[in-house]
Amino acid sequence: MTPLQTAADAAPANDTDEGASADGDGRRARVDVHHHYTAPEWLDWAERNGVVQRRNLPPWTRWDLDTALAVMDGAGIRTSVLTVAMLGRLRDPEARKESARVALRSAADLVRGHPDRFAFFTPVFLESPDLSAWSLRYGMDELGAVGVSVRTSVGGVHLGHPSHERILAELDERSAVVSTHPMEVPGGGEGLDGVPPFLCDFLMDTTRAALSLIMNGTLDRYPNLTFVLPHGGGFLPYIASRVELFAHCLTPKVEPARVRDHLHRFYYDTAGPMSPSATPTLLSAVGSSRILYGSDWPPTASHLVTGVTAPALDNDPALDEEQRRRINRDNAHGLLPSLAARHRPAGSPSECPGRQGASM
Repeated sequence: MTPLQTAADAAPANDTDEGASADGDGRRARVDVHHHYTAPEWLDWAERNGVVQRRNLPPWTRWDLDTALAVMDGAGIRTSVLTVAMLGRLRDPEARKESARVALRSAADLVRGHPDRFAFFTPVFLESPDLSAWSLRYGMDELGAVGVSVRTSVGGVHLGHPSHERILAELDERSAVVSTHPMEVPGGGEGLDGVPPFLCDFLMDTTRAALSLIMNGTLDRYPNLTFVLPHGGGFLPYIASRVELFAHCLTPKVEPARVRDHLHRFYYDTAGPMSPSATPTLLSAVGSSRILYGSDWPPTASHLVTGVTAPALDNDPALDEEQRRRINRDNAHGLLPSLAARHRPAGSPSECPGRQGASM
């Protein structure tokens, strides 16, 4: 029996002690910042236009509301922040815009119908500044997205590259929260035979993106940006000391102190899972104030979210009640204050001061 299985057996995720969630560790009031949303309306549009064939898509693309709410309730998730998925390789700019419009409108309609359960990120397209600017106006200004989502790399070019300056500058003007996620293995390969890319290659791509942001001084030039690294930051927390030691070998060279500073300016989600094996390293590297809950549903199956990963976090011996509450809810409310406002009774004072500072 694995440690995760032991944790799951010890305390099911559907614990009904509502008092504990209000005043304790927040396990029944989680904010999930890592929820993949393939809009059913987008699938219909994409199939009609020959973009995808539904039968050939992976099962996790069959998103439906009833299942989503059941998983959220089972894992103690109060609000899920959706990353809007659009599959296929559209090249025509107008077709790409219409694809995004359909998906974003669906996400906004979902939020309108369930404002306390869902929010969404609008996508940024690293290879298309014009499409990104449109997505920011439409997704954030018109539809109310709480931040943006972006790939860690596109075509082998990692986030923070000088070619992304126009996009980064506009995001900085908006003080955007930027949720990152890998999608492809650089070079188009499939990595090691028999090992799916999500298992380790995706983690390396996240690590490369973080190093790109550090080397290019992105957070120094754009101090209003906040980046969320998925899957516990890939390998970054585990190689932080190594990167500091050999920072002079990077091109351009980086001061070791800058590596440590940037390490504490990222946020890290728990999708992966992190508990219990990886938590001590992440806590030691960045502290509990920089960690956010992430389910990675539905690519991570429902029974794993509710029966394994959420209970493992609930029972992780490296965390105390206050640290769990930060990870489950409070850090996300500080980062995305509009979510906290949705949860407060009318007339009650704010439970968090807003965006947390760069250093912790």
